[in-house]
Amino acid sequence: MDILHYSRLQNPTNKLLRPHPRLTVPSTSSSLSLRRFSVRSSLPLPVQNAKYNRELRAAVDAVERACCLCVDVKRSLFTSDGRILEKNDHTPVTIADFGVQALVSLELGKLFPSIPLVAEEDSAFLRSNNLVNSVVNVVTDKASSQDKALTQTDVLEAIDRGGKFGPNPATYWVLDPIDGTRGFLKGSEALYVVGLALVVEGHIVLGVMGCPNWRVDKSNKSTSKISGMIMVAHVGCGTWSKGISDLQNGMNWIKCLVDGYTLVHKGRFCISESQTWESLPLSSSFGSTTNVDNVGVKEVLLLPTCCGSLCKYLMVASGRASVFIQRARDDRVIKVWDHAVGVICVQEAGGKVTDWNGDQLDLAADEVERRALFPPGGILVSNNSLHKEILHIIASNSTVVS
Repeated sequence: MDILHYSRLQNPTNKLLRPHPRLTVPSTSSSLSLRRFSVRSSLPLPVQNAKYNRELRAAVDAVERACCLCVDVKRSLFTSDGRILEKNDHTPVTIADFGVQALVSLELGKLFPSIPLVAEEDSAFLRSNNLVNSVVNVVTDKASSQDKALTQTDVLEAIDRGGKFGPNPATYWVLDPIDGTRGFLKGSEALYVVGLALVVEGHIVLGVMGCPNWRVDKSNKSTSKISGMIMVAHVGCGTWSKGISDLQNGMNWIKCLVDGYTLVHKGRFCISESQTWESLPLSSSFGSTTNVDNVGVKEVLLLPTCCGSLCKYLMVASGRASVFIQRARDDRVIKVWDHAVGVICVQEAGGKVTDWNGDQLDLAADEVERRALFPPGGILVSNNSLHKEILHIIASNSTVVS
């Protein structure tokens, strides 16, 4: 049984909401590539209600362009030499990662030159592997109109457009160029996400996630042209999703809401690929299974959502999953770009994101660079109904959450 179809059928809130179309993850569509743009993306939010409407519009446009860049690079990934690389930490990375970061930075820099960008990549790796020209080419193809041709210097400076921070609140963008790079490299059916958020005075005020391989079932005639999905959230205005290829009109925005499960063992869980269910404190109360059709009384269902954290946030915000739980580990730093945009998308969809003590994530814990999170215990993402109960189970089965 299709796992996304199952989650829709089992969602107890679906009777009260406009139903989501059945989702599948087919091969990448060419409709996302080889397109030229002008800034024109419609939004589901009334301008008067969205304080950061201008920033959100620019973010949607930048993420859409980035998704199209990813699709084009991915198409040539397995047929061109030099497209798949490894960084020092052995994480697969391609020119798409650098291309997206440069492209988003350039697009946002035109409109908001004083707002710095906190992002995953830096140009040192790109320089050392002689890939600058390749990135310039893919960025030029997807950038909005330029007064002059992009140079290597333009692209390198865009990738490294960071800021200086201190203990005081600040305003800055947070970008994950491709969350789930391993999924990007796996093949056409793997989910990966381009994620962008804006932080103002220590609070996440808007977020945009683009998932090029998320697709609405073509059996639904009204959405048969949708390829890929954009999810947007604005503080106080909710979370919405729409097909990437349908962004130019104001129709078909779907309001996203977390699911309505109230019993832990009925929920649908996502965990990090690097962690096992047995490593989490809930395992002392519940076993786990990936078998959709045979979930035991004392078991929870684990959903396969491929790579990266943002895909799991997207699943929770869209009501496809109930819980995403991640344990903090001494040997791995939790990065802010893996969570920032997901936090506001889930919160505006009616869910909750905290550390294992029930406190909000501290975005300013890394006072110098704003790149790292240090959540006591780990991170818990869920609907409001389950959150308190899961925190109680964590506290009961953990010695000291620190």
